[in-house]
Amino acid sequence: MLLSNLNILATAPGGVAKLRELILTLAMQGKLVPQDPKDEPASELLKKIRAEKDRLVAEGKIKRAKPLAEITADEKPFELPAGWEWARLDDVSIAIVDCPHSTAKFVSNGLLCIDTNSFKNGKLVPHKLRYVEEATFADRIARLQPQPGDLVFAREGSVGESVIIPDGVNACLGQRVMLFRFSKRVSNEFVRMTISSKAFVDKLLALHKGIGAKHVNVGDMRLALVPLPPLAEQSRIVTRVEELMRLCDALEAKGQLEATQHAQLVSTLLVTLTASETPEELADNWQRVATHFGLLLDRPEAVDALEQTILQLAVRGLLVPQDPQDEPASELLKKIRVEKDRLIAEGKIKRDKPLPPIAVDEQPFNLPAGWAWARFPELGEFGRGKSKHRPRNDPSLFDPPKYPLIQTGEVSRAKGVVKEAHSYYSDLGLAQSRLWPKGTLCITIAANIAESAILGFDSCFPDSVVGFVPADAMGNVEYFLQFVETAKANLLAFAPATAQKNINLEILSSLLIPLPPLTELTRIVARVASLRALCADLRQRLADLQSVQARLAEELVASVAA
Repeated sequence: MLLSNLNILATAPGGVAKLRELILTLAMQGKLVPQDPKDEPASELLKKIRAEKDRLVAEGKIKRAKPLAEITADEKPFELPAGWEWARLDDVSIAIVDCPHSTAKFVSNGLLCIDTNSFKNGKLVPHKLRYVEEATFADRIARLQPQPGDLVFAREGSVGESVIIPDGVNACLGQRVMLFRFSKRVSNEFVRMTISSKAFVDKLLALHKGIGAKHVNVGDMRLALVPLPPLAEQSRIVTRVEELMRLCDALEAKGQLEATQHAQLVSTLLVTLTASETPEELADNWQRVATHFGLLLDRPEAVDALEQTILQLAVRGLLVPQDPQDEPASELLKKIRVEKDRLIAEGKIKRDKPLPPIAVDEQPFNLPAGWAWARFPELGEFGRGKSKHRPRNDPSLFDPPKYPLIQTGEVSRAKGVVKEAHSYYSDLGLAQSRLWPKGTLCITIAANIAESAILGFDSCFPDSVVGFVPADAMGNVEYFLQFVETAKANLLAFAPATAQKNINLEILSSLLIPLPPLTELTRIVARVASLRALCADLRQRLADLQSVQARLAEELVASVAA
């Protein structure tokens, strides 16, 4: 049943991860390989391990452990096959050792120190290995020198990740790990698979009662139950699990390849649209792309790419037909200039600095007839927020709270319109800032660079947000929101390669905006809104489909594991 339904699991969200966990679950329940009644039962195995540990105690090689409580029926999570036994992890271990609690000082060249960064998916990660000096190494092996065959387990952070130390590796323990040394009568790889399974780790983490990062302590690990098959069956299980995990690797690789190929196909087809020079050429290209819509739009990221293409077509004048009777954008720019000069004369705004003419070789693409290139300062009021203050710096600016203060996070999360504020200025705060009107376009220039949204209410800004209020002659602000979304990638290129990404007002001020005639601008905004609504509907349908696939995969896993 498992193999016949691999496609359902492989294509469901997180399906391969569920398949991996199912494989381990079946392995631990004794359902992955057939039992052989000729195998020596695990009860005899436990007796031999006990005798081995008694001998090592007598020889002074290990200390005698405290007696463990008997395993009660209530502790056993499921029924085991004949010949298997439940055992505590301490029953099958020669030693369980926590890592030194001192912080290791790493050096570029020295002796290997294995910490939680060193391993993933059962293997050491060469480029993440770290090293310590000889004196540090000696100090960290004082309790127990790790040796090949020992198992290192992440007890904090990536809890459940584990690795068996390979032959020829000389190492000490770093932070947030513990080490297990097992009897030679137990397959260390079988135990590694068991204690790395999600079910085992979840049960251990549920015992954590403190605050902060969840972790596993050594005491709980000693008492943890593991299902123990006969030794010969342990070997058969490990072989089968490894075979099936390789199949999972292949399914993941196939999924990644398909995703890459799909993204390349989507990009190729959508570039065909944006390369159109005229509405007529776009119509022809659209027909060719439309024949592949079933293949194109079966992933959310493809719908995102289509939406970005729609915006690109909109600002290039290819989304709606031009009307030669529309008043050209050049006339609109003249009206805006007259309006700004009047406001300057009335003392309502400051005189803006003259901008240099736009040279032909600066223009990113050819505009349709009636369009013009413009920049934000030419089209309305454009400026940066004034406040650098935060509540922790000067509480008096925020108490009592009265005027909304919109910061970069609110703009980034807005998805079009800012509908809520989390900080509020007092009258004193407003005095060192200003209130921008509802309908202002917000553009972030720090933290979340070039995110944009429209204010849903009057608000103040910090200096990490720029505001744009279109001139009355323009009126419409939605078109400029759409434009900034298409320009975001280009703006990010101006951000320095530092931890705190930012751009400045000068960069935004020099941004060239393709300006259509006002009536065409209104048609573009309406068309984009209707097409984005269709994209939203497509995303919801895909989300519903993925939800169904996920539930089907979960039910399949549950039915197989039952």
